[in-house]
Amino acid sequence: MKIPAITTASEPQGPNGPPMSEIIDGAPHAVAVLRKGEVNAWDNEDFRNAVKATGRATLIMSGVWTSVCVMLPALDTKAAGFKVYAVIDASGDVSEMSSRTTLARFTQAGVIPTSTNAILSELHRTWTRPEASEIGKLYGLTSPSYAAVLERYERSQDVAR
Repeated sequence: MKIPAITTASEPQGPNGPPMSEIIDGAPHAVAVLRKGEVNAWDNEDFRNAVKATGRATLIMSGVWTSVCVMLPALDTKAAGFKVYAVIDASGDVSEMSSRTTLARFTQAGVIPTSTNAILSELHRTWTRPEASEIGKLYGLTSPSYAAVLERYERSQDVAR
């Protein structure tokens, strides 16, 4: 969908390792920012510069831990004037309580909690897009029940032909 993407890792040579290969494979156009140990990505000048270089005022964030990898830069980028969406189901956390506390902090600070499916739908907008079938496959990855809907549709199209 021609959206700029940035991947980052706090310490690529350390215990957290580099960004996951699935993310890199799924977004080969992404700018990689390998930090120097900063836990909060916004504390890294290269990351801040990469975000600003996109020219975008709205950010969509996810990370390994919602309460750390997402929350820290989300709160700081929001304070810096960005509109920030935190994709909750594309991140995880150490406990239900941690997730609930993070959601409370997000809403208090004006960070918008959302889901992968909601982001896909907001970006998708219409099935008349040339890449709509590719977007449909993404829905199938995020929701197995939707994958069944796609399969039924494809079979009906085969029958119609």
